Amino acid sequence: MFEKSLTKKVQDVVLEGRIPAKLVCKKIKKPYSTLLRELNPFDVHAKLGAETMFEIVKTTRNVSVLEFMARELGYTLMPMEAPRPESPAKAAAAEPDRRPEATM
Repeated sequence: MFEKSLTKKVQDVVLEGRIPAKLVCKKIKKPYSTLLRELNPFDVHAKLGAETMFEIVKTTRNVSVLEFMARELGYTLMPMEAPRPESPAKAAAAEPDRRPEATM
């Protein structure tokens, strides 16, 4: 049941997403009819490959498929925080003073 549900989730991302399905196909370089067949959860002879699914997620920027997979496996999907650029003054203040000590 997990496999069919996953295929259905990807199908929904492509067919009901913000980007038209034909544009998704163009961007992932897959014929429209081929992709629709691979996304059909009832077609037992066509399978959606992991690489194609990954390209769909990257193209649509929709991670609901990944969230679904994580939930099914008992995990939580969280975005990585983008490193914030430090201001030059703050970076200098955080660095230790490397000047030689004065001796008397």
